[in-house]
Amino acid sequence: MQTSETAFLATAARAAHRIVDGAPRILDDHLAAPLLGSRAEELLAYHRQHGDHPILAGARAQTVVRSAFAETALAAFVHRGPSQYLLLGAGLDSSAYRLDLTGVPVFEVDQPATQAAKRAALAAAGISAADVTFVPAGGPLPAALVGAGFDVARPTFVTWLGVVMYLSPAEVEQTVAELASTLAPGSELVFDHMLPADLRDAEGNNYAAQVSAVAAAGGEPWRSTWSPASAAAMLTRHGWQVLAQPDTRTAVPAAMWTRSDALRPLGLASLTHARLEN
Repeated sequence: MQTSETAFLATAARAAHRIVDGAPRILDDHLAAPLLGSRAEELLAYHRQHGDHPILAGARAQTVVRSAFAETALAAFVHRGPSQYLLLGAGLDSSAYRLDLTGVPVFEVDQPATQAAKRAALAAAGISAADVTFVPAGGPLPAALVGAGFDVARPTFVTWLGVVMYLSPAEVEQTVAELASTLAPGSELVFDHMLPADLRDAEGNNYAAQVSAVAAAGGEPWRSTWSPASAAAMLTRHGWQVLAQPDTRTAVPAAMWTRSDALRPLGLASLTHARLEN
């Protein structure tokens, strides 16, 4: 299986936010560019040369907002006591290497080819984290996690960013059910999901039409959309309590959108934050 192209594009968007956009900075991902490895100059050049383009600015907004929201929730979670951090579809996410996660075991799940590219980039850049375990995707998730040393009795914070749109509704619900059957009560999950067309604004629908076509041409088609209500109902069926469902505008402090650059919140996607009930 090939390395995920969308993982590289999302990471380039996070890296470009530090280069192209002005203050205030929504996310300071200083490790995103090193994780692009030999492709950094190629991918960042698009943002440098065409930073005001609505699609590129929209990509930066989507990627930095979802990561900023998830990392804020993660920080609160690990502050409360012993925990684990699980990244589903980790891609080139750098949070385990940027954040203070001392004493928090980290498990990154993704396709082996993407993991191999990430590990090579980490090694080349001299980036390391003390307690990160790479879990190859494929086969039942619970067995893969337990086999990698995952502690099912320890509350876990799960991020699932930039992934759900590439899965069918059945695959999304199966993963949610597997997490519910595996994780300790009190565990939390944050994921982003594309909204149905009738819940997007004009800019969101334009972005979706163009970006989904590129993703499909690269072998990664969008396969599901979820309204906040349908996502909440699906989670409730499997024992999750929804804590928050912000859109791109409300997922970060309002002051973040007082800007002089091209970054704008699209009516395209929603985030869902949920807790596994006892």
